[in-house]
Amino acid sequence: VRVVDNGRGIPVGIHPVEKKPAVEVVLTVLHAGGKFGGGGYAVSGGLHGVGVSVVNALSYKLAVEIRTDGYRWTQEYKSGVPTAPLERHEATTETGTTVTFWADGDVFETTDYSFETLSRRFQEMAFLNKGLTLTLTDERESAKATAGAE
Repeated sequence: VRVVDNGRGIPVGIHPVEKKPAVEVVLTVLHAGGKFGGGGYAVSGGLHGVGVSVVNALSYKLAVEIRTDGYRWTQEYKSGVPTAPLERHEATTETGTTVTFWADGDVFETTDYSFETLSRRFQEMAFLNKGLTLTLTDERESAKATAGAE
């Protein structure tokens, strides 16, 4: 599963308390997301700060790509643990985050996702968040659906 956004990008600077990149903290520590406190996001469909860290912990592999601070950054995880340090790549003017994850078949009964179920959920999220557009593409069957603002 791949989720792509064009937001500001998960921060990559060193976290003042944890002394490691903020993206690593966001992906490995519960309640570490940026939606709590004064500088939160304008739109969020989150789970009280546990969303992406739980996805990471329950995935046998997760890859994150961040476009922020003038560069593209990447890091990979295995079962919630970083496999290498955050890596800086080429310069870019784009911003956003791409998270690709492979759910752990040892944890979940099934890792096959229903296009119809996801499409309905995205329609609900788009309805509840003014200005949000969600596009769902199923590369298994070449199906595509868009919900929300155009």
